[in-house]
Amino acid sequence: MKMHDSLTGKKRIHFIGIGGAGMCALAEILHGEGFTITGSDNNESDNLARVRELGIPVTLGHRAENVGDAELVVHTAAVHEDNPEMQEARRRGIPVIERGPMLGEISRRYKNCVAVSGTHGKTTATSMITQVLVMAGFDPTAAIGGRLPFIGGNSRHGQSDIMVCEACEYVNSYYSISPAVAVVLNIDSDHLEFFKTIDNLVASFRQFAGSASRCIVYNGDDARTCRAVEGLEKPTVTFGLTPKNDFYAENIRVNERCRTSFDVYSRGERVAQVQLQVPGEHNVLNALACVAACRVLEVPYADIERGLDAFAGAHRRFERVGEFGGVVLADDYAHHPAELAVTLRAAKSMGYRQVWAVFQPFTFSRTYMLLDDFAAALKIADHVVLSPIMGSREVNTYDIHSEDLAAKIPGCVALDSFQAVADYVKAHAQPGDLVITLGCGDIYKAGRLMLEA
Repeated sequence: MKMHDSLTGKKRIHFIGIGGAGMCALAEILHGEGFTITGSDNNESDNLARVRELGIPVTLGHRAENVGDAELVVHTAAVHEDNPEMQEARRRGIPVIERGPMLGEISRRYKNCVAVSGTHGKTTATSMITQVLVMAGFDPTAAIGGRLPFIGGNSRHGQSDIMVCEACEYVNSYYSISPAVAVVLNIDSDHLEFFKTIDNLVASFRQFAGSASRCIVYNGDDARTCRAVEGLEKPTVTFGLTPKNDFYAENIRVNERCRTSFDVYSRGERVAQVQLQVPGEHNVLNALACVAACRVLEVPYADIERGLDAFAGAHRRFERVGEFGGVVLADDYAHHPAELAVTLRAAKSMGYRQVWAVFQPFTFSRTYMLLDDFAAALKIADHVVLSPIMGSREVNTYDIHSEDLAAKIPGCVALDSFQAVADYVKAHAQPGDLVITLGCGDIYKAGRLMLEA
C-alpha cells in the first residue's frame, strides 16, 4: 500500500511527549513497522516503561538536542511552538506533524481500518474488538485510548491488514482518519465549548461516518446517531437493544457475581450467547458494537463469543484496584454526566452496602455547561466527594468551582486536595461499601492514597 507523503522516505521519527496514551501507541506501531523511534517526556510513567521495553530510547525533559538526527517530529496538541524541541525542528526544517494527523496517516496503511467513535464507550468498544480479533487469530494493529491488560498496553503492531483505533470527535480530530469501517456508538452533548450546538456536533459525526470506505456500524437506537447517518449512501450495519437493528440483545441477565449475559439476535435468529465480566447495560451496547464490527470482518460467531467472554475490561473502566478496611475500591474514567450515571447505576446494582462517588470534574467549560446534569448523575451514589476541577487546557473564565456542584448535591463534600479526599473517605466509609474514583484526569491518585497503610 502506498505510504502517505510525510512517512515516505523517512526512517527516523522523534516523538515529543511520547508518554501520552495516544503518542506511545503510535510510537509502538511505527516501531513495529521498522521505523527508528526516539522520544522525550517530562514525567516517568508506565507508558514510558513500556516503550523503553521495546528498545525505544526516551529522554526525560525537553531539550533541543533530543531531536537528534530525526527526519520527522510528532508532537501532542499540548506541545506548543515554544517547546525547545519544536523550535529546533523548525530551525532545521524538519517536518512536524501532530498526533491526530499522524494517526490518520497510519490508518491509511491498513486496508481494513475500524475506527470507533462516540461520546461514550470508545475505549471499551475498541478494546473489545481488539481482544476478539487477537484471540481469533486476525492479528490486528491497535491504537486504544486506555490500557488493555490483555495486550499489556494500549497498542499493538500486527501483521494483518486490519487496524482498530479510537476516533475522537474533539476539535474534529477524527477527520484525519481514513476508516474502512466507521463505528458510531452514540452522540451526546459534550465538547460544546468547541462545537457550540448539538447540530454542529451531529454534523461532525456525519462527516466522519461518511468517510467510511466500506460501511458504517452504528447504534440504531440512538436518535442523534441515526440523524447523523441518515441519507448517507454507504452500507450500514446497526446494533442496539431493539429488534429493528441488525444485531440486538435479548434475555439480558445479571447473575450473583455481577456478570451480564445475553443472547445476540440477527434478523430474528439467535446467533450468539455472550457473558460479560464487565457490568452495565452500556457494556451490552459496547459488546453489540463489537459483534457488528467483527462480523463485518467475517469473524466467526464462536470466536466473538470466546473473546467477549474473556474480556475483563480496560484499564480505568470500572476497574477494581484494591481494598482497604473491608471497603472495595474501584476506578473509572467516566467524566460526562451520562457516563457517570451508567457507571453509578451499575455500581448500585452490585449489592454493596453503600456506594461512594469520588469525582474530579474535568474542564471548567464542561462543568459549567452541564452542572445540573452532573448533579443529577452524582445523586445516584449514596455519598459524593469532590476534588477541585482539573482545568487541563482551559482558563477558568467561567468562575466555576467544585463547591458550586457540591451545593446541588445533598451531603456532598468538596475538598481541596487528593490527600484530604483520601483521608475523608477512609474516615467515613464502612466495611461492605464500594468507593469508586471517577474522572479522566488523575483522580486515581486519591485512590492510591486510600490504599496506603
